[in-house]
Amino acid sequence: MATVPATLQDIANRTGVSVMTVSRALRGQNRVAATTRERILAAARELDYQPDPHLARLMGLVRARKQVRIRAVIAVIREDVPEDGLLTPSYQYVPIEDIRRRARGHGYEVEEFWLGRDGMTPRRLQKILHARGIEGVIVSPQSLQLPCARLDYAPFAAAAFGYAMREPALHMCAGNMTLGIQTAARELVARGYRRIGVAVTQWIVNRSQFGYSGGLFHWQQDLPEGERVPMLLFPDNDISRGYEVFARWMRAHRPDALITFDTHVPAWLRRLGLRIPEDLGFVAHDWTPRMPEFAGIYQQRDHLAAAAVDLVVTQLSQNERGVPEVPRQIMVPPRWVEGPSVRKRSGDE
Repeated sequence: MATVPATLQDIANRTGVSVMTVSRALRGQNRVAATTRERILAAARELDYQPDPHLARLMGLVRARKQVRIRAVIAVIREDVPEDGLLTPSYQYVPIEDIRRRARGHGYEVEEFWLGRDGMTPRRLQKILHARGIEGVIVSPQSLQLPCARLDYAPFAAAAFGYAMREPALHMCAGNMTLGIQTAARELVARGYRRIGVAVTQWIVNRSQFGYSGGLFHWQQDLPEGERVPMLLFPDNDISRGYEVFARWMRAHRPDALITFDTHVPAWLRRLGLRIPEDLGFVAHDWTPRMPEFAGIYQQRDHLAAAAVDLVVTQLSQNERGVPEVPRQIMVPPRWVEGPSVRKRSGDE
């Protein structure tokens, strides 16, 4: 005889609380006392409770339709360390608007917190998040010092952008820049370019887990040795200090197409007497819609935002907290964006 599946009512009867309290605890809502939640979770395990996915989806749609209130807050943790040279327009964040749009679709509000700004230390932020009852965090590392790595993530459902913070290793989403570089190289070759150079900083290479250098190395293996342009790593994260080393690299290797920063480099090329695209094709390595004058590699940060929010919300709904034993990594494929800084493909004239 088949065993009748346990219900929310069974758990409520076992623990002496309401069905609504059981539902909230199983969905990870922070309005349930920690001791009560643990008692409910223990009862659910004892009864071998299995949620009905169809009913859960239906109730999710009902709650979304009501839109009565925001259920909770997801914290976005940024870093403000000016001396690292990573807070200039040369470097991009995942926009808070994209994160907020996805979070609200799940019923969450979003707030930004800046480590290093106005005396915000990891310890102080930890206390604030605890006092506010915030259990979901998205980490956006943007410094060499990585104060975000000093937080205790045990109480949180967390996800990070990019590979900059290696430890603790959280669930993570990032753009696939190995694919991005290879896509850009194929597009440039289709336009007649042969000597393709990449000029970025070590921070950019590290943040992509060597996606730039790996993508370029893989691409160059099938090229004649004379067409392989070595990657330029700027010696300083502050791009404005890099002109002299850039000029020497350009004179030594003479690329006919360049994948690099949209800031400073175009002016340096003019200073060297080079015209875009007549003398050299130019590709913004981290293209955004505010760069219509350039072709570029678009990392689709709206999808990165959605992936990070979904990772956090899933953990909250599954009552998962802390540093995961096996971090999940979501790679979002960048895409090529046409622009007037490169020649047209042959036949498109």
